[in-house]
Amino acid sequence: MNCKPLIGLALLSAMAIYSCTGTTGAPTAEIPSKDSLVKRGAYLVKIMGCNDCHSPKKMTAQGPVPDEALLLSGHPAAMPVAKFDTATAKDWVLFNMNNTAIAGPWGISFAANLTADSTGIGSWTEEQFGRALRQGMYKGLEGTRHLLPPMPQMPDLADDDLKAIFTYLKSVKPVQNVVPQPLSPPQMAAYYR
Repeated sequence: MNCKPLIGLALLSAMAIYSCTGTTGAPTAEIPSKDSLVKRGAYLVKIMGCNDCHSPKKMTAQGPVPDEALLLSGHPAAMPVAKFDTATAKDWVLFNMNNTAIAGPWGISFAANLTADSTGIGSWTEEQFGRALRQGMYKGLEGTRHLLPPMPQMPDLADDDLKAIFTYLKSVKPVQNVVPQPLSPPQMAAYYR
């Protein structure tokens, strides 16, 4: 008995069934839910140390910890920077007790408000956020100044991770806080005379 026609018929039948099911064989990218993006973003923000600089601290028996009520709200607008020897800042990087104000050879920079409030990233697009992190552009806008130390640029940040971080930050409790503008070295010297 010649089995070739039977094998051909079996293959055609399998192909017909396969094509009718709508399966293409190519893996489909599953779109993550908002909850899973928020969870992943929270994890990334935690391991990347974003709270180290962007969250005001409160003192505990174990030392300073992020203040949950002000999580990721940046340097408090009403908190003046304590006096320090500005000559030291020419050779050192100095952090205030909250880690939200940082002085160095560039002047003084203040950690940004990353909450969903309009004084933070509330009106930002994901594209702006990506430009801020990947290219180090202030507010993620073309033609603006570069972000100052100690904020790193992250040019290799994966699109999925960027989306997760942005989604998480947009879910954080909005905190109204207009962070001060940075001080250049001459402004810093004049401020502390």
